[in-house]
Order: sequence, then C-alpha cells, then structure tokens
Amino acid sequence: MRTLAILIALLAATAAARAAEINAFVSTAIKTVTDELLPPFERANGTTIRASYAPSGALIPRFERGEPVDVFLTDSAAIDALIRQGKIVAGRTDLARTGIGIAVRKGAPRPDVSSAEALRRALLAAKSIGHTAPAGGGVTAAHIEGVFEKLGIAAAVAPKIKLAAGGPNGRVSVLVSSGEAEIGLQLVSELMSNPEVEVIGMLPPELQLNAVISAGITPGTKQSEPAQAFIRHLASPGAMTIYKAKGLGL
Repeated sequence: MRTLAILIALLAATAAARAAEINAFVSTAIKTVTDELLPPFERANGTTIRASYAPSGALIPRFERGEPVDVFLTDSAAIDALIRQGKIVAGRTDLARTGIGIAVRKGAPRPDVSSAEALRRALLAAKSIGHTAPAGGGVTAAHIEGVFEKLGIAAAVAPKIKLAAGGPNGRVSVLVSSGEAEIGLQLVSELMSNPEVEVIGMLPPELQLNAVISAGITPGTKQSEPAQAFIRHLASPGAMTIYKAKGLGL
C-alpha cells in the first residue's frame, strides 16, 4: 500500500508539472514586452511558458502542421481567421496596438517624414531602404510595398530595397544599425527594441497600418485555466504600462 501511495503521489506530481507548462506562439512585435512579463508570471504561478517567437505568417503554418500551442499572441486579423476556422476559441483578448515607424541609425541625419510628401522625398533621397521580406510572414511587408505604390515611387526605390528575414534574428533595425539600410520601416515596437537606431517618426495617418495584437486560446489545450491566467496577466493594468513604454498601447 505504501508503494502504491508513493506511485500515485509521483504520478500526481508529474501531471501537475505537465499542467504547469504552456506552449505559446508569440508575434515578434511584442517580444520586448513578453520578455518582461513572462518571468514574473512564471515565478508567481509555478508555470513554465515555452514561447516561440516569429512573425504571424511564419507561426501559422507551424500551428497548422500540428505543433502544440496553448496560447497564440499575434495580430488580430490572424486570430480572427483562426477563430473562424475553429482553431482558436471565440472571444479574443486585445492586448496592444502598434503601427509602422521610420528609423535611422543612431546619430545619423534625421530626414523630414512628417507628411506623405516629406516621406516621399526622404525615401527617394535615401541610398537604401530596409523592410521585412514578404516571405518572412510579417504583417508589414505587403503594406509597405503598397505605401511605395501609393507614393508613386515603387519603381524608383526597388533597386535600393534591403530585406530583413523577420523574426528575432532577422530584424529591420539590424539592417539600419549596421548601416546596410539608411532608413528602415517596421512596426515601431520592433524598431524601439534596438538602442542603436532612432525612430524619427511614424507613417502618416493616411498611409499607416494599425496593427492590433491579440491573444487567443486553442480549443484543444489541456492548460485552459493556466492559459487564461496567463492572458489575464498580459492584459493587466500593470502590463499596459509596459506596452506603452515599448511603443505599444490600446
């Protein structure tokens, strides 16, 4: 009986340990925030968050191939599409809002980008322009290409475009800080994560992409309660202060 009791206790402890692990797919747009928010949640709740970071378009194919995911943090359009497909539980939680910023290398001249016409002149004058590669799966690439079309400069700037792969190791800001790109366009939260670049402005309102970052839970998760607690932590008033400091906010 004593041996049986020990085995039951061990099995219960193992199950508890497994229940305390959450697999999260997280957009790189909010990595600077989750880097700060995950550790205190893990310490307070005895939960391990196994976070995988990439652009939305790179995470979704992995999700669809069957990689285990309990919580998905990415742009609201992607979350809504997954809800319609029954792959995310209905009722997303909006966490943050961000837009496309414009950056130069720290200490470099700061061109005027305060209007669409000023931005057009700055992009034409720049020797090189960095943004994410469409193949990387980010939400900004197609939008930025559309901005070039709207400004009537797509053909003129095409030869000087430098593409970043996207994700934590393929950031536009690195193209800028290394000098490979004179001007970089990317979600401002990602640009602000690199201290070697300076954000000189945002896309003008008529050209801007307003990206909402949302959270959703997968219907097949066995970690529903810890996952919900995790999302509540990400949406707490204290968390909102961090979002705003990192170029995000609602």
